[in-house]
Amino acid sequence: MGRVTERRRTLRIRDGAVSSRPDTLVAEEPLEIRLNGRPLAITMRTPGDDFALAAGFLVSEGVIAEGDEVQSIVYCAGATADGVNTYNVVDVKLAPGVEVPDITLERNVYTTSSCGLCGKASLDAVRTTTRHPVADAPPVRITPELLSVLPDRLRAAQRVFDRTGGLHAAALFSEEGELLDVREDVGRHNAVDKLVGRALTDGRLPLSRAVLLVSGRASFELAQKAVMAGIPVLAAVSAPSSLAVDLAAESGLTLVGFLRGPSMNVYAGEHRIALEAAAPQV
Repeated sequence: MGRVTERRRTLRIRDGAVSSRPDTLVAEEPLEIRLNGRPLAITMRTPGDDFALAAGFLVSEGVIAEGDEVQSIVYCAGATADGVNTYNVVDVKLAPGVEVPDITLERNVYTTSSCGLCGKASLDAVRTTTRHPVADAPPVRITPELLSVLPDRLRAAQRVFDRTGGLHAAALFSEEGELLDVREDVGRHNAVDKLVGRALTDGRLPLSRAVLLVSGRASFELAQKAVMAGIPVLAAVSAPSSLAVDLAAESGLTLVGFLRGPSMNVYAGEHRIALEAAAPQV
């Protein structure tokens, strides 16, 4: 199996001084996800948690929503022509009676935030396929003060980032701010899929009392994954896209962007942000 990090020789130039030394890089390898033996998608990922990644991807795609809908997830033996197992191909076998969706080009294109589908089609697709609608009752309530400390807690848990500086991260927190799980990957969408897939196999879906924090921007794809897992709050340290905001507003997701210390923007679902009463204007 591929390693999370690899070593490469690098030429270092510092203030005119030149030296040669090895550097630690994050590994990036393709993962092909097959469904009942048929190719479904290929994603570039950091090796590790591949089964969780595949399961979370299928949750995001609306193929599965419960752990008992998966019969097995295995690496494909003899993945290459010469019979070598690369550990870069996984096959998800659905449980008997679970419907296998049509695997079409349109379905594969829909999974990326850079796809050519119009915004309305994308929003409708998520709304009609999710089996875990955002329905926290009573609503999760989280203060800005608690949100402000979550990025530091995420950063402290990024073990591989400290060695490479080249990984995105996603974390699940409880509404009290407890770190529940964290995953790293070269793709932030993969990190989220790993979180969701692990929750699926542990029987914790829907994540209706959780806060999802991502280390970069909040794309439509990440908002989609949050909604499909029933997560009520998505926070990002960078900007959201316009379509992510549209999806959040339509689905009831609370979307927070530019979360940097005590500063943040709330783009949708502000009813979950516990604000103190504003001081009277004088």
